[in-house]
Amino acid sequence: MATSSNRQDHPDELTRDQVNAAVLSFALLADPTRVRVLWALRSQQLDVASLAQIAGCRSTVASQHLSKLRLAGLVEAQRDGRRMLYRLRGSHVRALLAEALFQADHQVHGVPIHE
Repeated sequence: MATSSNRQDHPDELTRDQVNAAVLSFALLADPTRVRVLWALRSQQLDVASLAQIAGCRSTVASQHLSKLRLAGLVEAQRDGRRMLYRLRGSHVRALLAEALFQADHQVHGVPIHE
């Protein structure tokens, strides 16, 4: 199994746990509400009510989506008085979301493909 000293490279063979975690992350991105919630969190912390408004859903719906995102480790929460503030959990989540949306730009707006 070849490895690289570059942190961004992975071995040629992936573990079952790595694949399952990646599949879960991709599955969670397969929902418009969750993509909107994650996009809103890319540069700020927000509460459920704010995220619901941005995503165009009820607070209870946003809360259910946030629960799934927390369980998968894509977002984290911090109590601020009586409310919870949510944020992305690390730069990898932000990069994953950005890359998915860059790919969408190629498909939707005809942005030329690049390497």
